[in-house]
Amino acid sequence: MVRLYKNFDINKNHKGSIILIGNFDGVHLGHQKLFKLAKSYKKKYNLKIGVINFEPMPKMFFNKSLKNFKLSSINQKLNLLNNLGVDFIVTKKFDKIFSKTKSINFIKNILSKKLKARFIFVSNNFRFGNKREGDVKLLIKNEKNFNYKVIKPKPLIVDKKIVSSSLIRSHLEKGILEKANKLLKRKWSIEGIVQKGRQVGKKIGFPTCNIDIKDYVLAKPGVYAVKVLRKNNSKYIKGIANLGYRPTFNQKKILLEVHLFNFSGNLYNKYLSVEFLKFIRKEKKFKNINQLKRQIKIDLNIAKRTK
Repeated sequence: MVRLYKNFDINKNHKGSIILIGNFDGVHLGHQKLFKLAKSYKKKYNLKIGVINFEPMPKMFFNKSLKNFKLSSINQKLNLLNNLGVDFIVTKKFDKIFSKTKSINFIKNILSKKLKARFIFVSNNFRFGNKREGDVKLLIKNEKNFNYKVIKPKPLIVDKKIVSSSLIRSHLEKGILEKANKLLKRKWSIEGIVQKGRQVGKKIGFPTCNIDIKDYVLAKPGVYAVKVLRKNNSKYIKGIANLGYRPTFNQKKILLEVHLFNFSGNLYNKYLSVEFLKFIRKEKKFKNINQLKRQIKIDLNIAKRTK
């Protein structure tokens, strides 16, 4: 099981490792390729693999208006990294004080002194330090001074585009779910705790589980075919979800509402993982409840046929 740290004071047996630095949001195909390469170094040099990532993501820290941005929660990211053979993860709190760290001090005091990094894996556009002054060139320039080697793998290209978290966010925002799922190599999912809602769905015959999407990226508002996993339960339940603002009921808050097929039971305060299988249609304001109910029946038939 992966060892988690909240700062750079790591155990002795984790010092002198392969270090990968980045957000790794979504842990997509490009990231997976990177970890595969790191594993070959792990085998060749008999070293451990460590990850440095930051919470909140620096981009969200500096841009407070960026509310819905993440492809994966911290919990999802840790589970995905664990499955990729990572030995330890440092999730450093990104705050005002840390943001002012000079790039050379990050190399000297953290990468060298605290972590004793042997290999450092970064992307070509990696920036670090106060005002993003440090770059890959600076890391390479200091290789001999601090006894490490920088590895900067070529980006993964799929369908003539570089695979990136930004590209996947863009696909989700446009409702191109199939492409997003292809680049993630799994179904994109939102995890959260079921909250008590206004029970409008129940009143019109379609009870739903309501989940606050928090800082997840807002995929195209609309109706989706989904499958749901409960915590400590490996059996999926198929369903249909509405992600968005519910314009028919004049709501302003973004919410994920999930209706489960062939399920009865109380799921309030339960932790669910909702996997998105297919984008059915965009969100629409209906003239009345009967019109909405007719449309829901059409959507249900599509969702039930979705594999």
